[in-house]
Amino acid sequence: MTHVAVSEWGKIPVSEAPGEAAGFSRAQANALFQAARAHPLGGADGTSILTDHHRYLRAAQMVGVLAADDCSLEVLPKIDPAASDESQPTVRARLIQMLDVALGLGLGSGVQASMAVQGGSLLDILIRTFADRLLAAVRHGLPREYRTEEDDRNTLRGRLNVGRQFTVLAARPNQLACRYDELSSDIALVQVMKACVLFVSRFARAGETRRRLDELRFLLADTTTVHPSALPWADIRINRSNRTWAELVTLAQMLMRRDWQDTRHDPGRQQGISLLFPMNDLFETYVATLSRRVARRHGFTMEAQGGGLFCVRDDDAGGRQLFQTRPDIIIRDDEGRARLIIDTKWKRISSQLEDKRQGVSQADVYQMMAYGELYDCADLVLLYPRQAVARTRRRLPIKPSGVRALQVADIDVTADLHAIEQELAELIERASSNRAEFHHRNAAGFGS
Repeated sequence: MTHVAVSEWGKIPVSEAPGEAAGFSRAQANALFQAARAHPLGGADGTSILTDHHRYLRAAQMVGVLAADDCSLEVLPKIDPAASDESQPTVRARLIQMLDVALGLGLGSGVQASMAVQGGSLLDILIRTFADRLLAAVRHGLPREYRTEEDDRNTLRGRLNVGRQFTVLAARPNQLACRYDELSSDIALVQVMKACVLFVSRFARAGETRRRLDELRFLLADTTTVHPSALPWADIRINRSNRTWAELVTLAQMLMRRDWQDTRHDPGRQQGISLLFPMNDLFETYVATLSRRVARRHGFTMEAQGGGLFCVRDDDAGGRQLFQTRPDIIIRDDEGRARLIIDTKWKRISSQLEDKRQGVSQADVYQMMAYGELYDCADLVLLYPRQAVARTRRRLPIKPSGVRALQVADIDVTADLHAIEQELAELIERASSNRAEFHHRNAAGFGS
């Protein structure tokens, strides 16, 4: 299998014959582009994932893995081109950290660090992680549930199925229609695990991973095999007795259902395996998850994609409201007041000293001003990933009142989680201290 890894917006050479260049053959490029067109995140023509320029393919701002029959493309975040340690294993480890936090995979920093030196693609690492965790769980014992069984027996077991006894078995009085509860491991949770094992086995490249998957197939041989399109996801129940399997369910969902990206996906029709994540959405979810942790420690709450206030009320149309707003992140105090609004942006801030706007778009500023007014919030933040050139932290008073301020800030996504949470805590603490000043200045008539 041909595997190529590039960064966001990177080019992959395409040759007319296999082996002519370090890239894909034309047939492989066609297969990948068709996979992009078929993917729910690809848009109508697949260009949200890939664009085909004949001699090369260009990746978009979608990270993860796109695979076809004999080839796969891995797109990694372009975190900081100016950094000195932006090797593929390093960037891959940072992507895994973001996925771990955003999706709740429960990997932990130790696992992430070991993954950085394992080698292999993102897909290889996630399949190995799934196999390792499932094998450990299965060796500890399969979860079991009581299932209602119906059977015709010579002796009564459980309860008599009266309806069946006097209809279907009326002519066979020596048989009893029994209905009974039996403790079984052949349940929805285990059926999903087996289906995921069978599915990812087609794509595992490392010998050790394949051996672990082979062992799992043997251990799960007595579990019912269910087609991927008919898996009983809705019947899975996580409770105290099987809570250690919760993260395995999350991993299986990511590998098979792409729930995080698009719930319309039908795994029954998939020929390859694709794990694709819009980098803007991933960055937003990552920051929101960490912000929730930090806000809780400060006695605040975090609301992601919430708010829901409207910009316009059309009185000529019966008071219909128009242009609903959903800020990425709202930090609220215990009285429900908005202390801080954050809008995340996965793009580079300009490093040019003569660029007074720092690459911040006018539309983004207008949007934040609207948020400040609608939600009565004094502190507004446009939050970017940090580049090595400089740390950005500018506070821009908003006219005409001057009591609201838009902050252009960044966070170091290459740092450990504790350091990132500390940076977010600084933003929240600043907002908390500025709230009193905001109300004082309003009461004094500033900007009136």
